[in-house]
Amino acid sequence: AKTAGASRIIAIDVNPSKFDAAKSLGATDCVNPKDLPEGKSVQSHIVSMTQWGCDYTFDCTGNTEVMRSALECAHRGWGTSCIIGVAASGHEISTRPFQLVTGRVWKGTAFGGFKSRKDVPILVERNLKGEIPVKHFISHRFDGVDKTNDAIDALHAGDCLRAVVKY
Repeated sequence: AKTAGASRIIAIDVNPSKFDAAKSLGATDCVNPKDLPEGKSVQSHIVSMTQWGCDYTFDCTGNTEVMRSALECAHRGWGTSCIIGVAASGHEISTRPFQLVTGRVWKGTAFGGFKSRKDVPILVERNLKGEIPVKHFISHRFDGVDKTNDAIDALHAGDCLRAVVKY
């Protein structure tokens, strides 16, 4: 978002230990839904912070309730909400039709919209030139294939941005 020129970036997470990383990556505001007053939804909080909602929202959790919340945080009239996280098999997303009829757009992306054969070599080249740093996303490293489950456990624990297992 920062690279795209966003002037305000609101990071939302139930784990406040991730907020320093979010700020270092460009977040201007951090919100923990658990810290909101009882009965106040994250949607109403974000709308009150922005007056009408965000131009763009993204869900990276795979949680269908969070997907819906992200849509409802999008600006009525032109906001776009993009689902990046993959929901568990068999789960469905839902919303009231009013959320879409009022002009919001709900879409999803796989692989960030990049075409693997054409775009990945370009991304790798840009990373090697230092134009797209990615090391700061890696919060945990594990040596050996026998540590794969440890990496998965770290991801599920909620304090891991990305884990790398070196074989």
